[in-house]
Amino acid sequence: MEKTQRKEKNIVAKLKAPTVLEVKWSVLEKLLNSNTDTTYIVNFWATWCGPCVKELPCFEELNRNYASQKVRIVLVSMDFVDDMEDRVVPMVERMKLKNTVWLLNEPDANSWIERVDANWSGALPATLIINTKQQKRVFYEKSLDYETLNRKLSYFVDE
Repeated sequence: MEKTQRKEKNIVAKLKAPTVLEVKWSVLEKLLNSNTDTTYIVNFWATWCGPCVKELPCFEELNRNYASQKVRIVLVSMDFVDDMEDRVVPMVERMKLKNTVWLLNEPDANSWIERVDANWSGALPATLIINTKQQKRVFYEKSLDYETLNRKLSYFVDE
């Protein structure tokens, strides 16, 4: 009986655990090119990047404050795939991240970085706010605070 209860607890814990999906560029590209009226905030970050980690709570706050609007946040980890279980998932759990978290499995960043933004050097953190239907996009290759993110997002949602 005790063994069964422990097994059930583990199953429930896994269901509640945040999910980090390993994705290829084609998945991200599809999102960036989707012709919907949803505004996407795509943040590129890594567990080893101090400014990246510092701004993650800002994206969580945005998620809460824009939950009723057509705004979706995707946090794209640039960590190595081998670090997913040891670094990325524990950080997502520790920070209680509710946003969608993807780990981009594309070792050759030069093959896709310019397709996110032609001026992106590849430095982190970086954030793209995009709404293809409105034909609006802004890109930032720097750390952002909540007030700045909120102000920039209002350009997309306060029509």
